[in-house]
Amino acid sequence: MDFKIRKADLSDAKGVTKVHVDSWKTTYANIVPDDYLTNLTYESREQLWLNIIPNGGVYVAENNDGKVIGFSSGGKERSGDYNGFDGELYAIYLLKQYQGKGVGKALFKPIIEEIRELGLNSLLVFVLEDNPACLFYENLGGRKIHTVEVDIAGKKLSESVYGWEDIGQLI
Repeated sequence: MDFKIRKADLSDAKGVTKVHVDSWKTTYANIVPDDYLTNLTYESREQLWLNIIPNGGVYVAENNDGKVIGFSSGGKERSGDYNGFDGELYAIYLLKQYQGKGVGKALFKPIIEEIRELGLNSLLVFVLEDNPACLFYENLGGRKIHTVEVDIAGKKLSESVYGWEDIGQLI
């Protein structure tokens, strides 16, 4: 399967939004409350990406037709709760039909490079425990270092926190 990875620009906001909403609806069905997923709209999420993309740290995967099929974003670790972990993978999302084809791994690489350019050497990612992507992170050498509770639409869910102490091993 052919695809290309590149830095996102503002013209990608619609494509990133579509992947974000559609992949939430497929990945988190039976995990996140249905009413939350039903109320996720392209319109409500597009402004988010219009605000995030200009700050950098967002990459897209596109197919041969130039359609965005996945994206990743990352940068500095946001919580400040994990000593020794200074970078964070904020998100990797792919349309369901493109999962398991190497696209996610390809989207992970520019985030690692971006984090290294910031002078950071370690990385965290927060993943809902029932998300099959937990295996993806474990296969990439992520070590489960913590579990946190999150509330999504009134439902308490557990998130696994995976960490890489030295992202040099991922390059």
